[in-house]
Amino acid sequence: MGRVTDRASSPADSPPPGPAPATPLLAPLLSAEGQALLAELRDHDPAQELALATRLRREHPADLVSAALAQARLRQRGVAKFGADDAYRMYFTPNGVEQATRGSVAAHRAARFRALAPAPETSGASGASGVTDLCCGIGGDAIELARAGLAVTAVDLDPLTCEIALTNVRTLAPDGPPVTVTRADVLEYDTTGADALFIDPARRGGRGRIFDPEAYSPPLSWAVDAVRRVGAGAVKIAPGIPHELIPDDFEAEWISDGGDVKEAVLWYRREGGQREGGLGGGEPRPERGRGGPEAVVPGTRRATLLPSGATLTGRGLPDPPVRPVGRFLYEPDGAVIRAHLVAEVAEDLDGGLLDETIAYITADAPRPTPFATAYEITDQLPFGLKKLKALLREREVGVLTVKKRGSAVEPEELRRRLKLKGPHTATVFLTRVAGAPTMLIGHPVEQARNGGR
Repeated sequence: MGRVTDRASSPADSPPPGPAPATPLLAPLLSAEGQALLAELRDHDPAQELALATRLRREHPADLVSAALAQARLRQRGVAKFGADDAYRMYFTPNGVEQATRGSVAAHRAARFRALAPAPETSGASGASGVTDLCCGIGGDAIELARAGLAVTAVDLDPLTCEIALTNVRTLAPDGPPVTVTRADVLEYDTTGADALFIDPARRGGRGRIFDPEAYSPPLSWAVDAVRRVGAGAVKIAPGIPHELIPDDFEAEWISDGGDVKEAVLWYRREGGQREGGLGGGEPRPERGRGGPEAVVPGTRRATLLPSGATLTGRGLPDPPVRPVGRFLYEPDGAVIRAHLVAEVAEDLDGGLLDETIAYITADAPRPTPFATAYEITDQLPFGLKKLKALLREREVGVLTVKKRGSAVEPEELRRRLKLKGPHTATVFLTRVAGAPTMLIGHPVEQARNGGR
């Protein structure tokens, strides 16, 4: 169902249809001996690796043992992003497992890609619309694109990475449309005829993370122009990107998974280029509620929360007013904060801010929302260790959750100094209220209903 080609290859040079042969660089691990080693090493303890390697080298070639051990370690790291079922069938490089998209995020993005490109009848011979995945890495996004029924052309410069990407897609999406992995410099790759582009620039260098988007590889400006030329697509960016660097004709989406912000994506669709029904065909799919997940709306900001898929789209609201502390405090999801959509959540909750510079919302009534976690506040105190310690001792609090915004206090140091004992739990917010350092004590709403115990 796929092949690795070089940029210089022509269709006439491609191998005939049929099962792809074992890739040259991965062949030892794909052999029966290599597969048996990987199976044996699945749950190995890295702390015992030296003794394990010594034993295995008595029975297997040293190079194969080293490669299998390295891959086993990478698979264990990959579980956090891809889950055990997928990660233990995949192959990784150190950079690949570090920079790959989390599987749940890639699946969400693949679903949106189905709405971007032309109808299948205008696409390739396979009858499936496709996405050209530039800087494909080990194929994390290509897997989910293929699972979504999209033909994938994946491009990367490193030969081993290309072979791994093809093997991963072939293994995890065996029934998907054709996939072609091409070894090429994305800056020189010809995207003529592509239905849509996905570009995931490298955002790490020899000194760690790269914060300047023009220092990405390829630079953000190049990626944006490439997507514009094709007419549809997306560019993955760091979630901390300054909003003023986001092009006006792109939509920006911040995505969190399980409460942790994972990434941001710039989406583009040339005006009039989005067909009804999306990439996958079928009936038209209208937006669901405010800012549904399919449509791309230039100039908007949205926050998407996984695994629920709840999506909040900006409404251009001014900053919320600052007001006195109410009975409830709401902590917005990180994606909401990164997308600058705290005002939208505050309006929905009929709330305001504790402080004009702090992203905590206060309100008088509990209202359900997927975009913020609610706490019932029982006490408000000026900041002071003695006062807090006395109150928690009186309440017999032995487990304290410390949350802070606008405070220099370190949570672990605070807990150490409090020396807590008791059967009860509490949450303290170290923050500012109208500019004054303040401590707010309370419980998550569900816990508060049960007495905070």
